[in-house]
Amino acid sequence: MAGDVGDSDEPVAIPITDVFDLHSVPARDIKDVVEAYLEEGHRMGLLAVRIIHGRGIGVQRETVRAVLARTSFVIAYGDAPPEAGGWGATIATLAN
Repeated sequence: MAGDVGDSDEPVAIPITDVFDLHSVPARDIKDVVEAYLEEGHRMGLLAVRIIHGRGIGVQRETVRAVLARTSFVIAYGDAPPEAGGWGATIATLAN
């Protein structure tokens, strides 16, 4: 139905915290949204972030990690500890 929430191509403001859950982000937008999230988080001075991508078949995990691998201010990244999502989330350490 026209006018329903989610039908618009308008940008949605996402609060920048140290945890970002991608479950509400359309798959086609993951790369761009993660890039923008990292840039803003780094600008705000975050030193570590947890990106929740889910377990699934690993497509979103691979996309997230490809972005992290080519982001100059990402020092390290890897699976979150089990209590923070395990392989369904990635923890990234950011430079100052």
